[in-house]
Amino acid sequence: MDPIGKKLLEIARDELGYTEKGDGYTKYGDWYAENVEDGDAYFKTAPWCDMFLAWAADKAGVAEQAGRFAATVKHAEWFREHGAWTTEPEPGALVFFDWSGSKDIDQIDHVGLVEKVDGQTLHTIEANADGYKLTRKVRGMDAVVGFGLPGKVKIEKKYTPKHAAPPPSVEELNGAPATAGAETRKQEPSSPDHHLPAQDTVLGGVLAFVLCGTLALAAGRAAAAKAPSSPPVRFRKRGKHHRPAAPVALPPDLTPADLDAADAGTTVMPALSAAAAQEAEDREFWGRIAHLREDEELSFWSALHAELSRGDEYASTRSFR
Repeated sequence: MDPIGKKLLEIARDELGYTEKGDGYTKYGDWYAENVEDGDAYFKTAPWCDMFLAWAADKAGVAEQAGRFAATVKHAEWFREHGAWTTEPEPGALVFFDWSGSKDIDQIDHVGLVEKVDGQTLHTIEANADGYKLTRKVRGMDAVVGFGLPGKVKIEKKYTPKHAAPPPSVEELNGAPATAGAETRKQEPSSPDHHLPAQDTVLGGVLAFVLCGTLALAAGRAAAAKAPSSPPVRFRKRGKHHRPAAPVALPPDLTPADLDAADAGTTVMPALSAAAAQEAEDREFWGRIAHLREDEELSFWSALHAELSRGDEYASTRSFR
């Protein structure tokens, strides 16, 4: 017996004897109109042999395997498309009839539910039969087009992603023991949500990396906010040396004439000493900020210093001529 059809038979047996109203109304058509056809009133009084099976399938929770149709031709085609169509009778199968005996799916007139098979004789439960009732019938195979086997309709399983484990706490990342009295959940080894130790290690490492990167980024932004908007570079202003307010007392054995003579003999030395001192000072300064040369904001100052240096060399050359 078809396992899904068995459930349909249990529902159908409880409904035996139901008869449609004088205007063709049935509770099965009413249900079908409201739940399948968005309230279309036509189905409330329409032929109901297939709508009863849709109602029974819904009530048994097997609508995905048995289908929900009002048109018998469409229902038979649906079974064939799902590889659940056969010409061999089986209890629990849906049996489709063509009263002209054409054996053509497009000519199907009626559908019922096979309750028992006795050779070439079928015992069925059918809706909308014998004075518009839900009743048992005994049929031969002459008018049978084929059978739908709901138990062979494969349901496409929808993928449901597993929930990931909750992220580790700060204490777990730091290796500190959990707070006393904290609730913990034990998982069985066979549980589908059980995670391997390697997965927990990788997850903890990733979270720790993200945490450290976030802290470093915040620290960098704070330092950048405190930094001055202009580069902290000071340039020494060049100019004449200030003379002392009071004359310097000469030693007893040194006269102004001696100073003049010495000055006349070393005219070039002060200039050379000043240039050497300037060069040494510049080397020390630029050496301290060499690591900042890649900064785009210092490129202007580097070019300016080079230009001034070339100007000083030119002036010095002319003074020696």
